[in-house]
Amino acid sequence: MTSGGKCAICKLVGLLVVVGAINWGLVGVFNVDLVAQLLGPMSGASRAVYGLIGIAGVLAVLAFFKCCPCQKGSCETKK
Repeated sequence: MTSGGKCAICKLVGLLVVVGAINWGLVGVFNVDLVAQLLGPMSGASRAVYGLIGIAGVLAVLAFFKCCPCQKGSCETKK
């Protein structure tokens, strides 16, 4: 990794992935869906949050194969 900070998109994706992971952990361990409790079960707001978390998960998976431009030089393949 480079010594520079991450871009805003990387930070947002990381935050959403953490929120999703914590929510699923709470569902698995305590059967509590925190997003639904805060925003209403399957309300428009909770559906938007679930959708954003899903998109963030896809972007996190894609990050395994291609690095964010803000991390230029940290993920170049060795020749």
